[in-house]
Amino acid sequence: MSPTTDPLYGEAIRRLQRLFSRAGRLQLNEPTAATLATVGEHGGPSTRTVLLKRVDEQGLVFYTNQRSRKGRQLARNPRVAVCLFVDRLMEQALLEGVARSVSPEETDAYWATRDRVSQLGAWASDQSRPLDRRLTLIARVATYRREFAGRPIPRPPHWSGYRIVPDRIEFWKARPFRLNERVLYERRGNAWTSTLLYP
Repeated sequence: MSPTTDPLYGEAIRRLQRLFSRAGRLQLNEPTAATLATVGEHGGPSTRTVLLKRVDEQGLVFYTNQRSRKGRQLARNPRVAVCLFVDRLMEQALLEGVARSVSPEETDAYWATRDRVSQLGAWASDQSRPLDRRLTLIARVATYRREFAGRPIPRPPHWSGYRIVPDRIEFWKARPFRLNERVLYERRGNAWTSTLLYP
C-alpha cells in the first residue's frame, strides 16, 4: 500500500482540510498562514510565515522565490516542519516532512491566478537580499510595469512552488484546565499509525 493511500493518512489529511475550511470561514486576514521551519545554514532552525495554497493527499503547497533564504535552505536540506495555529479555534496542526518542487505546469497555473501587481512584485523583489532603501524596490516595480505593459506577465524562472509531503501530522485542541487533546498520525515504513498523546 502506498503511504498516500493509507486510510489513516487520508483521515489525517481530511482533518487538516476541515481545519483549513473552518479557519477560512472566520474572516481572518490570512487564514492559510502557517509557520514554516527549515534547516538553516549552520544546522539550526530557521522560521517564517508562508501562505499554504493547497492541502490534499499529495501534500501542502506554498509558493516562493527559490533564491530567497528559505529557497536556498530547501535546496540544501528539504526537511521541514510546519505549524498552523488558529487562535480563534484554539486548535493547531503540526507537520513534519519533505518539501519537493511542484511541476512547472502547476506553478504556472497558480501564477496565472495572482494579482498583476503581485506578479510585478515577484519580478521586482530580490527576496531576502539587502535593500538600500524602499524607493529602490518601488522603482524596480515601475520598471517591470513598463516592461510588461499591455501583455501578460510571465512567471520568473526562479519563482516556484513546493509541496510538503508529510510523514508526521499532529493535531492539538485546547480543552479546559489544559487537559488538551493531542492526536498524532505518523508514518512508519509504508504504513501510518494514529496515537493519542498526553497533553
